[in-house]
Amino acid sequence: MRRPALRISSVCKRFGSLIANDDVSFTLEAGQVLALLGENGAGKTTLMNILFGHYVADSGAIEIGGASLSPGSPQAALRAGIGMVHQHFALADNLSVAENIIIGTESLLLPWHRAKAKEKILDIARRYGLALDPDALVRDISVGERQRVEIVKALYRDARILVLDEPTAVLTPQEAEALFATLRILVSNGVAVIFISHKLREVLSVADKIIVMRQGKVVAERRASETSREELAELMVGRKVAFPDRKPVSVGPAVLRLDGIVLRQGGNRPHVLDGVNLEVRQHEILGIAGIAGNGQAALADIACGVLAPSEGLIHLSGDPVRSDPSEFVKRGVARIPEDRHATGLIPDMSVWENVVAERYRSEAFAVAGLQRVGAARKYAELVIAQFDVRGAAPNTSAKQLSGGNMQKLILGRTLLQDPGVIVATQPTRGLDIGAVAYVHRKLLEARDRGAGILLISEDIDELFSLSDRIAVMFRGSLSSPVRTETLSLQELGLRMAGQNSTGGR
Repeated sequence: MRRPALRISSVCKRFGSLIANDDVSFTLEAGQVLALLGENGAGKTTLMNILFGHYVADSGAIEIGGASLSPGSPQAALRAGIGMVHQHFALADNLSVAENIIIGTESLLLPWHRAKAKEKILDIARRYGLALDPDALVRDISVGERQRVEIVKALYRDARILVLDEPTAVLTPQEAEALFATLRILVSNGVAVIFISHKLREVLSVADKIIVMRQGKVVAERRASETSREELAELMVGRKVAFPDRKPVSVGPAVLRLDGIVLRQGGNRPHVLDGVNLEVRQHEILGIAGIAGNGQAALADIACGVLAPSEGLIHLSGDPVRSDPSEFVKRGVARIPEDRHATGLIPDMSVWENVVAERYRSEAFAVAGLQRVGAARKYAELVIAQFDVRGAAPNTSAKQLSGGNMQKLILGRTLLQDPGVIVATQPTRGLDIGAVAYVHRKLLEARDRGAGILLISEDIDELFSLSDRIAVMFRGSLSSPVRTETLSLQELGLRMAGQNSTGGR
């Protein structure tokens, strides 16, 4: 019988009273893709850190090809053939592709080392279908190409076990498909792959075997061909997860309109936003797709009144408005910020203070400039109860809440106002699948009640699930929106890469 490429046996790891890994065991065969699933805090990251030598297990053993792996040594992991490609790439922008790949293994100064290294890099690239230009500077290549550099870097070091952490999070659909094609070539050559992702459709399409972890334990092992998205979601959270359906509704008049919005930056650099036009209507979710850094954050800030455009007009329910956050709040614009820690909540303040933070001067919570603390606390109790904010009381410090419950608090603060416009930016980033389904359901309920929602997300599944129309941001320009039902993944990917991208509403 063939030895497994990787055998993890009874691995346990504690951090004080927290049991991060609890008797974890599984095997990975050569030429196999194993998907590792689990909510945040399930123990996946700790286990991978033990595998790569960043942590030492309290007990248990790891074998690579039948040989024991020395604990606590990243060098031992590299020598054993373990390679890791992180979601956030560890590349130097000012170095070439080849220099990034060989750094730490070959001298960057000796020309004959460089020539030999480039030959090996091109051989790996040809063998695994990873098109690369070794001489290109990393700062000049696309996100998908950067990921290929990371994979080639691992293969250059003779990795036979490749760990991919959320590998499609920053890719266009075409880049994701290219990655999956590469994985098929890798496994056909005997490479074993650990695929960590929260995208269940991708997991089911690419994996051979699926391991589900919950609260530090392995709770299930399934063949991908014998399970479903619904079963995996239930295994991850320990209960049934109801994925909401977007039902057709009749749209109303425009509640938010941007006309010719330009946002300049200093020097001769391109505009952050360049002639952006959009319209969000009652009973509608307008989704904005795009790779991070193409102007989405600025668009969200302008739509909330936080940032004033250099040119262009903003209309709320047909009326032109000036950029003023307090005025936007008064006119029924609510926001779900991208970063719940930095801009969504004030972690050191209490739950009740955070709940009224954007409306603390309103008549509901202030009289003659004095805070109505009792009213604010009652409102906080209502948010906590209606939005199931667990572990919270009005006087609880916001920083004591989990990420999912912080997001529920923001969601409750936003939706209980019954806003006419909601600007939701990455509303489910970093959330567990149960919390994702909850947020999606609440956004669709708000849309059905009559809100117009501007949804800015890098999660393509989320956009297709929630949006009535989808537009794409690319280098500060916004494409014309397309009805979701008529938009293909391929077309969306082309637009995200800058093809078929035109301004307009």
